[in-house]
Amino acid sequence: MHSCGTKAVFAGVPMVLVAGAMMMSTSVVSAQTTDAGFGPGNPFYAPSTLPFQAPPFDKIKDRDYQPAIEAGMAEQLKEMRAIADSPAAPTFENTFVAMEKTGALFQRAYAAFNCVTGANTNPALEKVQKEEAPKLAAHVDAIYLDAKLFRRVAAVYEQRATLKLSPEGLRLVEYSYLRFVHAGAKLSDADKEKLKKINEEESTLSNAFRSKVLAATKDAALFTTDKAALAGLTDVQLGVAERAAKQRNKEGWVLPMQNTTQQPYLSSLSVRATRKALFDASWTRAEQGDANDTRETIARLAQLRAEKAKLLGFDSYAAWKLEDQMAKTPENALKFMDALAPRSTANAASEAKDIQAVIDSQKGGFELQPWDWEFYSEQVRKAKYDIDEAEVRPYFEMNNVLLNGVFYAANQLYGLTFKERKDVPVWHPDVRVYEVMEADGKPLALWYCDYFKRDNKNGGAWMGGLVRQSKLMGTLPVVYNVANLPKPAEGEPALITFSDVITMFHEFGHALHGMFAATEYPGLSGTSVARDFVEFPSQFNEHWATYPAIFDHYAKHYKTGAAMPAELSTKIKKAADFNQGYELTELVAAAELDMQWHTLAAGAPLQKPDEFEKAALERKGFTLSYVPPRYRSSYFSHIWGGGYSAGYYAYLWSEMLDDDAFQWFQEHGGLTRANGDRFRAMVLSRGNTEDLAKMYEAWLGSAPNIEPMLKYRGLEKGGAK
Repeated sequence: MHSCGTKAVFAGVPMVLVAGAMMMSTSVVSAQTTDAGFGPGNPFYAPSTLPFQAPPFDKIKDRDYQPAIEAGMAEQLKEMRAIADSPAAPTFENTFVAMEKTGALFQRAYAAFNCVTGANTNPALEKVQKEEAPKLAAHVDAIYLDAKLFRRVAAVYEQRATLKLSPEGLRLVEYSYLRFVHAGAKLSDADKEKLKKINEEESTLSNAFRSKVLAATKDAALFTTDKAALAGLTDVQLGVAERAAKQRNKEGWVLPMQNTTQQPYLSSLSVRATRKALFDASWTRAEQGDANDTRETIARLAQLRAEKAKLLGFDSYAAWKLEDQMAKTPENALKFMDALAPRSTANAASEAKDIQAVIDSQKGGFELQPWDWEFYSEQVRKAKYDIDEAEVRPYFEMNNVLLNGVFYAANQLYGLTFKERKDVPVWHPDVRVYEVMEADGKPLALWYCDYFKRDNKNGGAWMGGLVRQSKLMGTLPVVYNVANLPKPAEGEPALITFSDVITMFHEFGHALHGMFAATEYPGLSGTSVARDFVEFPSQFNEHWATYPAIFDHYAKHYKTGAAMPAELSTKIKKAADFNQGYELTELVAAAELDMQWHTLAAGAPLQKPDEFEKAALERKGFTLSYVPPRYRSSYFSHIWGGGYSAGYYAYLWSEMLDDDAFQWFQEHGGLTRANGDRFRAMVLSRGNTEDLAKMYEAWLGSAPNIEPMLKYRGLEKGGAK
């Protein structure tokens, strides 16, 4: 499974169930501040007139974002103040529905800003991010910690049993109330002031971390003028590396970094010294003792979050964070992960023996190290399954995978059709836009894809929203997927790996979750769900990549159009659980590392990240030197600069849900419109309109079962395969 995800509009802060209900974190701004530079000439001043209210990226300049965001925050605070000061008795309509309608300007400005700063940033936008981070955090506090507003929220909450609310309306009341309490609404005035300062510093540090990691990842790219050092790379890969060098005004070749510990080129590079240099550059990217070193930042973030949790009445930040998640407590999450750890490491150790045997047979004369794993495991894979990556790639041309794989699966399951729109402005020339239509031709959503890697793009892959669906607001969803696939040379086909194929299906699963939203209230729409549920629809969608009827429809040679030979496709599917010990171990190790950071007690001294990381992994039984965690603490963007703090376990938890779900499909006829429509109606369209565990059980017919996950991971017996 791939560690991608949805992109929180405001990382590291509570979700505001207001303001068109994007995930937010904002700040108090005076009217004098916001008036400057904002008026009818600003593209965000009025709602977009483009299809689906899509942002007019062709008219938006870098200078337009900040005044619009600040004006939007001021406008929303004014709207919230009117609700809080209303002389009328609090009701569902004049409090909860009214809050849902606030912040329209803020939402449309920040959603576009969040998209562009993730996918196509620059120094001017980074400067705005830095300036706005503490203001954004303060704005959320200005709403959630408003005692007068909370009294109205609480008054309706206490009367909810006597009100004639729809199930969704009741969910909005209960969930919104809990979010206010979770954010500190019941604290004393003095403690609220302390919390505001903590939130402001946390937001500032998280933003600093994101900027440092982006710069450190760019700087860590491996540069060489020695072509022999790159032995093992294909001509296409060398061409991409040469073009990357030219883009940086260098002669020679550059291997850019992706945001994980291991790097794709390690599976091909035959020169061990080059592999080690590439791995070391990745491993220490944010630990160079320079301006981009993140260790002091994350140490303070961990300490700050522990202090925040104590102030809110919890033993740890993880205990506070998981209160409203499916796992409920860090103990439950840890119990789940701890059960996987010995099984995954046992499989990884068995895989390592196979790799060491290959090294020894070739008279290598060295013990397996992390930078050797990808290179030699590829040889083991070839030997076991007779698969050569160079033989496979020609059958996975990116555009064909999209049209005849990703889109085709959505058509077969849900009846969707897609029409490319050339008339909708984009934030970069590489971006493509599609209108998504129901089986009867009715418009459903607008979807953007931005697949190719750029140095000014955050690492990894994600889904985000530009317009959130809401019947109340009369809006249809506008969503996007971003990835970091290698861009081919001009005129060359974009041939991708099967892992990249899975990433495309994964992120489109998130997109479907957003596009199928059919809720009244924007605060409960689409992907506005717990972190340990949000990855379920995306990981579930990965299964269709290998489903025979789908796979056979897109796995075709880019030159001849010939279907992938049955023998080769069978090998790929049989090899699906190859290296699962390694992959699961690096994932569980990262999740355990996240939880160790976020179960620190308040009052604990500033940690030394390198020492803390080593001790934390050893404490949890991750002592295999050749299997590093998927992310080190120093570049773990999910938990320090994203919305997954104390929540990286969510990928594994959701994997349990998605494997169990796919097992249900298999037992009920597989790929059928009836199954797809039922899943859409009972899960994908429901957003956060009911308790997520109950929603899942109502659809599945039982509580989730971990056995399908163990089966797909090859861990049924708990030992090495």
